[in-house]
Amino acid sequence: MLLFDNSVPHIFLWKLSRKYGPLMYLRFGFKSTFVVSSAKLAEEVMKTQDLNFCSTPQQRGTHKLSYNGLDLAFSPYNDYWREIRKLCVVHLFNRVQQYRPIQEHEVGRLIGKIFKLSVDSKPVNLSEVMMCFSSTIICRVSFGKSWVDRFTGLLSRLEKKFKELNSFYQELIDEHLDPNRLKPEEEDIIDVLLQLREDQCVCCWNRSNRSHCDMGHELFDEISKVFKENSSRSEGFDWEKGFVNEDDVQGLTYLKAVIKETFRLQPTAPLLVPLETLGKCNIGGYNVPAKTLVFVNSWAIGKNLETWENPEVFSPERFFGCSIDYKGLHYELVPFGAGRRICPGMRMGVATVELALANLFYNFDWEMPIGMNKEDLDFEAIPGITAHKKNALTLIAKKNI
Repeated sequence: MLLFDNSVPHIFLWKLSRKYGPLMYLRFGFKSTFVVSSAKLAEEVMKTQDLNFCSTPQQRGTHKLSYNGLDLAFSPYNDYWREIRKLCVVHLFNRVQQYRPIQEHEVGRLIGKIFKLSVDSKPVNLSEVMMCFSSTIICRVSFGKSWVDRFTGLLSRLEKKFKELNSFYQELIDEHLDPNRLKPEEEDIIDVLLQLREDQCVCCWNRSNRSHCDMGHELFDEISKVFKENSSRSEGFDWEKGFVNEDDVQGLTYLKAVIKETFRLQPTAPLLVPLETLGKCNIGGYNVPAKTLVFVNSWAIGKNLETWENPEVFSPERFFGCSIDYKGLHYELVPFGAGRRICPGMRMGVATVELALANLFYNFDWEMPIGMNKEDLDFEAIPGITAHKKNALTLIAKKNI
């Protein structure tokens, strides 16, 4: 694997799978690795043999920043992980309705910010404003305060980042423990966790990967036009009201199809969170040793010709009358994973994405900056668990009248 392309590993592995098949055995240094690139094999890994494939490798960077593997996403499969997952699912991530006022307030602020730029015909750096938007919601839900960029990662900087994060977390905990602190109208996640600690629910918790609201930016202009053309599909929605709330979103069937199609084409975590086998097992007729690294290439599964007709074409209509969903029961579409390791923050993340995109499409028309066309867009990505554009996407927003 000396020629491994680390800039876009999911695409490199997809190209290899087209030549060598949907199940590949590789060696990254001394680490034995299997790569899965089909829905059938993904189902075997994340459902049929879920218990064999439900742990995660302990890598130096994530291990350090997660307080020696205490983060939900990167903790190995053990009693601690089972308890913390139950805590997160029951007490934190299922409280979507409780966080609705925060989501709607931040969407309103987002629209206001973009509107000011549109009045002066200034370009909108969507990568920047959406990063700020999603981070603010996460911080308000988790810590009870708005987003402040306090973080300034490679081995030489790991210890510094760990100390900064540790200091930041301790400051937030001390603030919530202050007896003179004004009682908030709604509890945030830290309040809930501190209360659970007092109730003898012993565990440690770190915030897992944030849910990304910047999905589909490279498709933004095309999606916006298609969505407007098909807005009539949303029966009963009052397009004069000025704001799309979460109740309205439930009737926007075309928007939901757009989001599914974007998850198919551009999953936020193309290779999902890496898995590690607990013991010896067999998959696709091949023996897999214990402690083998396993990647499920969700990006490649979304491009599989055996599952999808014209997989390179953006076509939300493919989901009309189609039962395939992204919630971990259909392995043709697994942007959040499936089985024991499915992302527990999926419901909250998708609710935020739906609300934000509905309002961005409803309030604005989107155009390329003057002198640019779609062919000029740069799609170079930064490597990592989640996919990020290396260079920001900038568009012109025009307020709908």
